[in-house]
Amino acid sequence: MVTEFELIKRFFSRPVSTGLLGGGDDCALFGVTPGLQVATSTDLLLEGRHFFSDVDPRSLGHKALAVNLSDLAAIGARPLGCLLGLGLPAIDEAWVERFAEGFYALADQHGCALIGGDTTRSLQGITLSVTVFGEVEPGLALRRNAAQIGDDIWVSGTLGAADIACRMLAGDIPQDASLLQATRRALEWPTPRIELGQELRAHAHAAIDVSDGLLQDLGHILAASGLGAELYESRLPIHPALMNLSKHTLPPEVLRQALLAGGDVYELCFTAAPAQRAQLEIIGKALGLTLSCIGSVRAESGLFVYDEARNLIQDLPKGFDHFRI
Repeated sequence: MVTEFELIKRFFSRPVSTGLLGGGDDCALFGVTPGLQVATSTDLLLEGRHFFSDVDPRSLGHKALAVNLSDLAAIGARPLGCLLGLGLPAIDEAWVERFAEGFYALADQHGCALIGGDTTRSLQGITLSVTVFGEVEPGLALRRNAAQIGDDIWVSGTLGAADIACRMLAGDIPQDASLLQATRRALEWPTPRIELGQELRAHAHAAIDVSDGLLQDLGHILAASGLGAELYESRLPIHPALMNLSKHTLPPEVLRQALLAGGDVYELCFTAAPAQRAQLEIIGKALGLTLSCIGSVRAESGLFVYDEARNLIQDLPKGFDHFRI
């Protein structure tokens, strides 16, 4: 049986770049570019709560880091390094190897070295904790409290697929094999928009990553900025797998829930002055990424969503809350 320290040495010990002291000492050491600020964020992922037991460990390694990198993207920070906490009921070397492959592949892609962490035996299920560190210029970090009256509201990528996959896997809606195959990757392999976040620093006012649902996360921007907004359902970027589905495959209310309140999206929602539209379109094309203007910020408090007939939607779906009964 492999020991805890052998597990770390075999799967989570790699040389790190000059200026970083990684695992093997009591603390990791890293420097920040002179004049820049440290940005940091942490997330927990629990088996049965954030991921299903049959998940591909490689995709889980990817997602464990991706959800944290998405937080760095939301403020426009450049990744520096990360810490990993891993609780396992038992050691399955093949599983751990696959997990490490997924984790390191994304870490290498964004220059986010694994510089430390901890492992332990969990009493129930797999527990993951990742903390990321980044750097950003003072005054250029994108904030939730900086939206302005008249700003356009934008969202990157597409919406809905991760929520539909999650609800099918959980048994909340009937499972359709072809639809699940077309949407599951969105749930298990999210793409942190690091490059977009850094580009937005010069063009956007406020930003957030969509983890708990578009309406809920946009609501955080509006609350912090003391403003309201109006959105148009017809402008929402629907994932291709969810377009042109019959009502028997996916009822309209289920699709609305997925688009407006579905979590696990990890796209960026941001506000910017209308004068920035042309530049944002250029940025989207350069990154090969769809950027959709879905509404506008207004002085009146509240979040108002209009359907395709321009009627106000009265009963809006709610986003994800771990403690909502």
